[in-house]
Amino acid sequence: MKRSLSILFMAVVMMLGLSTTANASTTATTTSAITTIISQDDDASANVTEEITFHQELKKRFIEGGPVFMSFVLICLILGLAIAIERIIYLNLSTTNSKKLAAQVEDALKSGGVEAAKEVCRNTKGPVASIYYQGLDRADESVEAAEKAVIAYGGVQMGQLEKNVSWVSLFIALAPMLGFMGTVLGMIDAFDNIQSAGAMEPALVAGGIKVALLTTVFGLIVAIILQIFYNYIVAKIDSIVNDMEDASITLIDILVDYKNGKL
Repeated sequence: MKRSLSILFMAVVMMLGLSTTANASTTATTTSAITTIISQDDDASANVTEEITFHQELKKRFIEGGPVFMSFVLICLILGLAIAIERIIYLNLSTTNSKKLAAQVEDALKSGGVEAAKEVCRNTKGPVASIYYQGLDRADESVEAAEKAVIAYGGVQMGQLEKNVSWVSLFIALAPMLGFMGTVLGMIDAFDNIQSAGAMEPALVAGGIKVALLTTVFGLIVAIILQIFYNYIVAKIDSIVNDMEDASITLIDILVDYKNGKL
């Protein structure tokens, strides 16, 4: 009897042990599964974070900077780029091989006279050809009259080259100014929040300062972009103007030789 009770007791203990082991194993498995799921969620969150594009980040920062001043800064960028691109296209179309044109005009004067040379200028685009045409148009009067026409019309063509460039410089100055104004207003808003709360809390100041810094950053970025385009435009204008001046001197020399019968 005692032996039977002992066996029964040992069986119960073993069953309890197996149950505990099974529960522990189940708990460990469940914990491992939860850990795996959490790890997968963290990896998924990391992947989502990594998949945020530059455009999305830029859009996010733009919205955080406030729609009012950020919109004005964006308008400065759009208008400035539009004018800059138009000027770059115009200046590239205005570039002429002045040496080749001078040789063609000289050959035309030799073969067909002034009218043939004017026809060559009419068929050539650019300010240099226009200046040549004006000089040749006064060639029958005198070399001095042709020289005055070249100088006068050269000033007109220079004005055409520099048209609307001042607007680009305006937007270069205006964009950071708007950014700085947004900075000042953001700081004022931060101090208003502190005054309303009656306590100095970082959360109250952080929002206003963040807006202030974002408007400043975007304003400076716009100014930098437009400054690069502006410097290219100015350099291109200087190159064309120097070419116009050299071409004008060459034309006068050609007209002098033509008048003296050397051609």
